[in-house]
Amino acid sequence: MNYKINKLNDGHSFKVKSPSNIALIKYWGKYGEQLPSNPSLSITLDNAHTLTTYKISKSDKFELNFKFESMSNEKFQARVEKFFNRAVEFFPFINECRIEMDSMNSFPHSSGIASSAASMSNFASALCEIEKVVTEEDHDEEYYQKKASFMARLGSGSASRSLFPKMSIWGKSVQGSSQEYAIGLDSYDKSFEGICDSIAIVSASEKAVSSSAGHALMNTHPFAKTRFLNACNNFNSLCFALSRGDFKSFAEIVEAEALELHGLMMNSKPSFILMEPNTLAIIAKIRDFRGQTGAKICFTLDAGPNVHILYLKEDEAKVRQFIEEEVRGLCHNNVVIHDHMGNGIEVEYLSRDS
Repeated sequence: MNYKINKLNDGHSFKVKSPSNIALIKYWGKYGEQLPSNPSLSITLDNAHTLTTYKISKSDKFELNFKFESMSNEKFQARVEKFFNRAVEFFPFINECRIEMDSMNSFPHSSGIASSAASMSNFASALCEIEKVVTEEDHDEEYYQKKASFMARLGSGSASRSLFPKMSIWGKSVQGSSQEYAIGLDSYDKSFEGICDSIAIVSASEKAVSSSAGHALMNTHPFAKTRFLNACNNFNSLCFALSRGDFKSFAEIVEAEALELHGLMMNSKPSFILMEPNTLAIIAKIRDFRGQTGAKICFTLDAGPNVHILYLKEDEAKVRQFIEEEVRGLCHNNVVIHDHMGNGIEVEYLSRDS
């Protein structure tokens, strides 16, 4: 591929807004270089996002000036530098760029929202935007979307899914899918369009175990093979439920996946109990409310105590009332973050070289 770095002589500025996502079929276990042991399926969020402003200019060597919320952050700077250094193999023009970044998250730290998914998809998308400027090649958007997903995956596996609108899948499963990048999923019943996700913050503490350490536990887990087979079966069943608008089956599969993830952590070596008493209390209230009202509501969990409450748009009013009356009081500082299905990566150009 040919590059014209001189196109960046006068600087090039843009913003990237990249969402987090919530997995319904969990990615838990990997091999090689961030390759998934089973396919996963997620909902792309909207309100929970990373917003980064970039200014790119030509330089004799790679230079990075990273700020988080307009302030220097050595810990984040080191992680971002690691990502961009890894990316040189696929985006060689980095070695001739000065990259200035100012990044922020719309959600608080330790909120049960995957910040790495939002941030790594942001950085990968930015690289593809720069490539569009400096390359002489004529590629379509699908090429860049796959390349960005591929690169995001190397930073954080779940980040590969954040680039796509609505829902996405990662891992070899359906036609066109891959271990190396995610693809969008658009074959679902319209009843699931705009599905809501209200996140009940049970605890704002740091996670007891990092995602990387959690994945590593699957390498010696006694139930690993059974888990991966079960995840594949759940994946196929969930795709079928989505295509038919079958919320009852959707809820059963999504909740089983969430609880299985936590069960795997409880019987791993070492063992981790990630749920807290109020996690279980909220789950019980969701199931009681569903049974009493027939509302299309269910829950999922990440690798932590916070509860993602999923519900269809048609039930939004009564579910929000339920959350206010029954759930908010069980949350840390009464915090519930409301979100919904989103449209993936958004890019806004502030200046563009000709």
